[in-house]
Amino acid sequence: MILDDIVQATRKRIANEKKETPLHELKVLATSLADTELKKGPFAYPFERALRASDMNFICEVKKASPSKGIIAAEFPFVRIAKDYEQAGAAAISVLTEPDFFKGHVSYLMRIREEVNLPLLQKDFFIDEYQIYGAKVHGANAILLICAILNDEELQTFHELATSLGLSCLVETHSAQEIERALAVGARIIGVNNRDLRDFTVNIEHSLSLRPLVSPEVVFVSESGLETAADIQHLRDYHIQAALIGEHFMRAPHKVKALAELYGATPIVQTKICGLKRLDDVKAINALPVKPQYVGFVFAPSSRQVTVGQAQSLVAQLEPAIQKVGVFVDETVDRIVNLVKSVPLDVVQVCGEGAEAKVVALKERLAIPIWRAVSVQSAEDIKTCERSQADVLLFDTHKKGYSGGTGDVFDWTLLQACKRPFFLAGGLGPQNIARAIRQVRPYGVDVSSGVETEGQKDAMKINQFLQIIANITNITKEVCI
Repeated sequence: MILDDIVQATRKRIANEKKETPLHELKVLATSLADTELKKGPFAYPFERALRASDMNFICEVKKASPSKGIIAAEFPFVRIAKDYEQAGAAAISVLTEPDFFKGHVSYLMRIREEVNLPLLQKDFFIDEYQIYGAKVHGANAILLICAILNDEELQTFHELATSLGLSCLVETHSAQEIERALAVGARIIGVNNRDLRDFTVNIEHSLSLRPLVSPEVVFVSESGLETAADIQHLRDYHIQAALIGEHFMRAPHKVKALAELYGATPIVQTKICGLKRLDDVKAINALPVKPQYVGFVFAPSSRQVTVGQAQSLVAQLEPAIQKVGVFVDETVDRIVNLVKSVPLDVVQVCGEGAEAKVVALKERLAIPIWRAVSVQSAEDIKTCERSQADVLLFDTHKKGYSGGTGDVFDWTLLQACKRPFFLAGGLGPQNIARAIRQVRPYGVDVSSGVETEGQKDAMKINQFLQIIANITNITKEVCI
């Protein structure tokens, strides 16, 4: 069988690797990394967290070849592929590191780790604890444990070792008996491979038939043979929350569109490009094929602050259909009212001390939408502002001394209980906007530093940001309100 040949080749490879880097040296490196992480708090296990984030979460695979298909990607820009997956909204990335049959290499994982922020699964045939220590050292967040090649003792030992190092385990099964074995070792993520590793035939009904054997508390992953939106809908129908897909995405020339087609269209979201300061910024916005619904002018002290005169000049050049938002922090109501009329502005966004009182006062004096920005530290911050009289809430990352534009992402799971429409801000950019929209389902998104280069708005990044949103929400033309 092919699987037996792969295992035999893996044993030879590990024996050679141990000669170059002995087990005890690798173990010291791995445990040192784990100890350093533990000093910062309990292990986060980002891989499994990512697979619970949305109704459907994709593990996209970086794979050069396979025994059944041969060479899949003759040209193999693996870092670029991984970055494309990140932009497409993948939950995690699987990296093939098996060299003999899949033409992988551990260096692919290491390089991708340097360039991409998503959790990484090292996809290999783990048959020795040496490989698990290596996965930790090389930057993996999770490893693959295949029941078909491990006995019960090995499965238990490897699962416990990986967990102790802060690594998640995707425990791969092919039958009801193997699922039972996986559950017996406490597997938190169970995958069912629709590909029979004995002859590499594929049947996606395999996942569906075995789904009832795994409780909702355990993440269930369907692997291989998933190629259409109908396939993904079948998974949703059976409450399967994750899919591992390799060849389909590897062959797709446009990863964002390919994932969007499988995931299905997400609700259209409003977009705001905040912190415009130069005439070049306005000209770039005007020339975009897909334009934002809003742009923001910051009147609060910051590197993006504009004067009244600057704002008036910029607004005069901006396409009228794009709404102008004035961003104010700790500003008086009288001055805000004056600026709304003199600039003029279409929307007011307030933040800082006494923000809710200002919202109330402004709504009495202005006939335009009033937004309230909230810096999020905990779920309590969201709960306390849900009764705000603001027309829209905007949630941003809390950082001492900042009122926005931090470039940092906060914990989006805190927003799950929010019942009101809201804008999402904080650390957004082309690299994560697709994932943010699918996971959070915001009414709108606000970006500033994420579309800048060296502190200035970057027309290419703005266009990329808006085009990604267009692709995942089926917007194909300019949208104005």
